Amino acid sequence: MHSLDAGQQQHPVNASLLFCLRIRIAFRNRTLYSFPAREFDGRRAERQTMKRLRPLFTALFFCALFACPSFAQQSDVAPTPPMGWNSWNHFAGRIDDQIVREQAKAMVTSGLKKAGYKYIVIDDTWAGDRDAQGFIQPNKKFPDMKALADYVHSLGLKFGIYSSPAGKTCAGYTGSRDHAQQDAETYAKWGVDYLKYDWCQRPGDPERLKAAYEEMHQALLKTGRPIVYSLCEYGWFQVWRWGASVGGNLWRTTGDVSDNYWAMSNIGFGQNGLQNFAGPGHWNDPDMLEVGNGGMSEDGYRTQMSLWSILAAPLMAGNDLTKMTPYTIELLTNPEVISVDQDPLGKQGYRVAQEGPLEIWMKPMADGSKVVGLFNRQTTADPMTVNFDEIGVRGEATIRDLWLRKDLGTFKDKFSAYVPGQGVVLVRIKEK
Repeated sequence: MHSLDAGQQQHPVNASLLFCLRIRIAFRNRTLYSFPAREFDGRRAERQTMKRLRPLFTALFFCALFACPSFAQQSDVAPTPPMGWNSWNHFAGRIDDQIVREQAKAMVTSGLKKAGYKYIVIDDTWAGDRDAQGFIQPNKKFPDMKALADYVHSLGLKFGIYSSPAGKTCAGYTGSRDHAQQDAETYAKWGVDYLKYDWCQRPGDPERLKAAYEEMHQALLKTGRPIVYSLCEYGWFQVWRWGASVGGNLWRTTGDVSDNYWAMSNIGFGQNGLQNFAGPGHWNDPDMLEVGNGGMSEDGYRTQMSLWSILAAPLMAGNDLTKMTPYTIELLTNPEVISVDQDPLGKQGYRVAQEGPLEIWMKPMADGSKVVGLFNRQTTADPMTVNFDEIGVRGEATIRDLWLRKDLGTFKDKFSAYVPGQGVVLVRIKEK
């Protein structure tokens, strides 16, 4: 596996924006090219040279003005990891118009909307056939997709949908092959704010896969509607290295998550090393949350929320929002944990220490503090210690437990706690 230090890694989006900025500055200052003084004969020669170069400056200016904002537009729609709900984990092929409406309403009444969740995303099995002109139509489970989107928007939420670059989706419904522009126009007409684009077939040629994602990216841009673009291709061909270059705001880095501790933890802890490829507008996606679906203990679900927040991962709930226990609501809406995920610095956390099944992870925060997760991946409780020098903290520091929402006091050089089996202690550490 290749690795780059944070200072070495330059993201393609940032590089493109920097290029645009340099062109704009150059056009204003007329310093895009420099010439030795001997090539000029005073001000007259300089004016003649600039006159000859004016078409070049103009062309570069309009490139910077019109071509480059495509990157900025994609970054603007997801400055922090998207938060919302996706239908697949709980409802799969049973999803229909009425269920979506119920989930959207429950997002508001349960307090999830207030906590920051806003996307209601319909996954696979909504698509019907195409009309005579080739435009996609929803199937009978969704009689009026525009009306459904309008209802979601009326609640102050955003509306998402699913498709595939192939002819068929994973579940065998109509995909977008040869119809990317038509589908993008349809989504914009319906009022779609989020597209999950799922490559379900064998990976094949990486360049063909990238081209398919870029095609839909360009189609979405042409609609003029800001739409979060979620790439789902399971981490093939190191998607974290090129996902942003084809317009992705987030990209799946793994296979599907499952509602059991071992599957979830293998995916989550396997994200270490990808931190240099995430940031505002472009996020690594280890798949959706399973919180509230019943297959894990409370400690297991707390581990997923903690780890996903340290990873600056999208927080897409995958449970039935109409049947949540108070504990599930508390897990999904804890403001101090969500603030870790949504921190404006946009840094993905990483592992700083490991001793067998005991792992310590750290995420730098915009205010200079460090959020630390002490994770116990075995089934018995164990004491764990984080040494401050492992996280770049010197001397004394104040510590707050984010799940208890309680200040623990001032500690010097280290902090220790008992961590339950398959559980976590999540703290915010701030140097004094």
